[in-house]
Amino acid sequence: MRLSTRAQYAVRAMVDLSLHSEGNPVSLKDIALREDIPLNYLEQLFNRLRRGAIVESVRGPGGGYRLARKSSAILVGEIVATVEEPLTPVSCMDKGKGRCTRTAACTTHNVWEMLGERIRSFLDSITLEDLVMEARGRGDGK
Repeated sequence: MRLSTRAQYAVRAMVDLSLHSEGNPVSLKDIALREDIPLNYLEQLFNRLRRGAIVESVRGPGGGYRLARKSSAILVGEIVATVEEPLTPVSCMDKGKGRCTRTAACTTHNVWEMLGERIRSFLDSITLEDLVMEARGRGDGK
């Protein structure tokens, strides 16, 4: 199972934002340059993150984005869920489109359901602050 590029870029960009903001707005252009992520892609991601109340936008000169709350209160799972479609390990579990009609008779349904729950639980056990501290420890930040 793979997370999309969208989820990977969003988490990387959020770590970068947290590392470089110190409470001040950070421009997407700067994040794009540091993280080698296309600017137009970042704009789409940050629109979702803003609607998800994870970041706030600041307009005007010196504007950009900043965290909407402390990095210790932002879960990696929340970032992924905000930019990603629902995280399901198999397509038959996707809500809405082609929902499995065999759920009651499917012997493997519970396995996939538990796998999805464990993945979400794992991502929710890591905060943005955890990743920032790791990056600083490796010398990736300031």
